[in-house]
Amino acid sequence: MSTPGLALNGGAPAISTPTPAWPVYDQTDADALVEVLNSGRWGSTAGDVVQTFEAEFAAHQDSKYGFALNNGTLALAAALRAGGVGIGDEVIVPPYTFIATAAAALFVGAVPVFADVDPTTHLLDPEAAKAAITERTKAIIPVHLAGAIADMDAFAALGREHDLLIVEDSAQATGAAWKGTAVGSLAGIGTFSFQSSKNLTAGEGGAVTTNDEELANALYAMINVGRVRGGGWYEHTIVGWNLRMTEFQGALLRTQLGRLDAQQKERDVNAVLLDELLADVEGVTPDATDERWTSHGRHLYMMRFPAFEGNAELRDAALKALHAEGLAGASSGYVPLHRNEAVVRDAKAIADRLGQPYPEPQCPVTDELCRDTIWLPQSWLLGNEETTRSVAAAITKVVTSIDDLR
Repeated sequence: MSTPGLALNGGAPAISTPTPAWPVYDQTDADALVEVLNSGRWGSTAGDVVQTFEAEFAAHQDSKYGFALNNGTLALAAALRAGGVGIGDEVIVPPYTFIATAAAALFVGAVPVFADVDPTTHLLDPEAAKAAITERTKAIIPVHLAGAIADMDAFAALGREHDLLIVEDSAQATGAAWKGTAVGSLAGIGTFSFQSSKNLTAGEGGAVTTNDEELANALYAMINVGRVRGGGWYEHTIVGWNLRMTEFQGALLRTQLGRLDAQQKERDVNAVLLDELLADVEGVTPDATDERWTSHGRHLYMMRFPAFEGNAELRDAALKALHAEGLAGASSGYVPLHRNEAVVRDAKAIADRLGQPYPEPQCPVTDELCRDTIWLPQSWLLGNEETTRSVAAAITKVVTSIDDLR
């Protein structure tokens, strides 16, 4: 028998307020864009807006050096190339992440090797990564998924022990901090995304950060067609890319950066309240926290649903019910990247051409997570207390009515 209370079955939705607006902007943003427009200096080689943003962003992320570029995907590729990763090298990546993390390795001719994640946090498991290291391994990319931070003590130690480049994929973690230090400054190179859903956004864009001068010089060259910082226009020491950001994006990111910390405080308050409201609800488990995360990036609110019993069809039915309750933007998340045909095909092709083995990825935790995870976008954490309580009510309503969705 159907439960009348479910909005899917004609009941009143648990959420009566609209999705909190994203992105957030005002006249300050418009004025900054018009100022660039009127300057006639629209490209970053002619203006100084992007350069100013780079300095401000690097400082925000506790880094000596920061460079803006056109997107987070190529930020990862530039980081790998700057760190000396190339054809046939192996790069260890988690399979529970956006495709860009693995694609970046393929872009530089390297082979992405998948290591499984922690079932309580969705983050790359250091022990699984250690087990995947071979004589061909050149880098590890721990992903700070959803704004949570991978175990950077463990990954930094692996980097030192095996002489590996550690690239922090911080696309979803701008503003997060590990034991008081911002992400992007915890290892070799940090990469960021300013795509439209991100907590700091210009619609598109990215950045790289580092505290290493040699890596900084290499990153600059990769982003600026091989040029040397302070060198001539036609002085190209390597074959680099043109990955520069426009002055318009830089202007928007400067105004948005000014709001970020206050917005993060709002997200923190609402995420903690949501944790409390769901703590005793049987059938749903928000992701674990770690006391070493002195600031959570709060890009996604991640939940596992034991109530689904590993049934992806039941998860999809619950997701449809959540949408009906007014929880727009709730998502079932990633598909297992180690099962993505394009990624595996290209990785095998590189390995085969070089006569290298390519082990069949075995990531059972990721397979399980992809059947019972649902996440909420960060904009839901920018509502007021009433909105947060209604979000919890919607989740509780659906999970306690799970039998009616079978």
